Amino acid sequence: MQTPFQPPQPKPISDVKHIVAVSSCKGGVGKSTMAVNLAIALSQLGHSVGLMDGDVHGPSVHTMMGVSGEPAQEDGKIVPAEAHGVRFISLGLIAGEDTPVIWRGPIVGRVLQQFLVDVNWGELDYLILDLPPGTGDAQLTLAQSVILSGAVVITTPQIVAQEDVVRGGEMFLKVGVPILGVIENMAAFSCDCGHTAKIFGSGGGKAMSEHFGVPVLGSIALESRIREGGDQGEPIVTSGGLAAETIRTIAKQLTGLVDEAEVSDPEINIM
Repeated sequence: MQTPFQPPQPKPISDVKHIVAVSSCKGGVGKSTMAVNLAIALSQLGHSVGLMDGDVHGPSVHTMMGVSGEPAQEDGKIVPAEAHGVRFISLGLIAGEDTPVIWRGPIVGRVLQQFLVDVNWGELDYLILDLPPGTGDAQLTLAQSVILSGAVVITTPQIVAQEDVVRGGEMFLKVGVPILGVIENMAAFSCDCGHTAKIFGSGGGKAMSEHFGVPVLGSIALESRIREGGDQGEPIVTSGGLAAETIRTIAKQLTGLVDEAEVSDPEINIM
């Protein structure tokens, strides 16, 4: 009689207290921007924080953190780069700026596992995982490799984004990962004349909140300073302004939600 398939069982990472995924399933909603800024905001709150760029095919965290150059190795482990008080790893540090990553799923999975277990993260209160778009091999590899404290879902207001975000959120529920809350990005744009335009519509954060039964952690406006900060390696949360304060408030909420979340062995249900 054939033995039934048993999916891999998630495990904790030594010396890492909480692992939180930042995800969307939809590309172009500012997921990496939120992951970077949340990680820095948690560090500003006094926590030891790591950040893993899980988007192997489109790594951008190293650019937003303002760091280039291949990371060192010590005692057989990769030494993470560090900026703005956060330790981080990204394939962009290794592959180079102009090198396309043309890999199939199994290789991507091995790279992500290497980032988890072969990086000398040290003692961390939080490890933030910046997940790529979609619900494929990369997401399942991470969900099945480590015990996640929960996931933060990023959306923009428009319906097209919501449809993909629902798929991404349902994936987490299917593998037993609690959704901690929703962040609505690019909510509105205010020009110098004082007019506010909801370019991407409205209500996306509320709709996702109601769908998953979780809170809207915050709503971030569409403003050029957020883009400029990411391009220049100085994320918005390192400066002042409404967006920076909103992200810091989200980070404070996140710590409480992680503490409250009931983390149990995920019941994997992959078809």
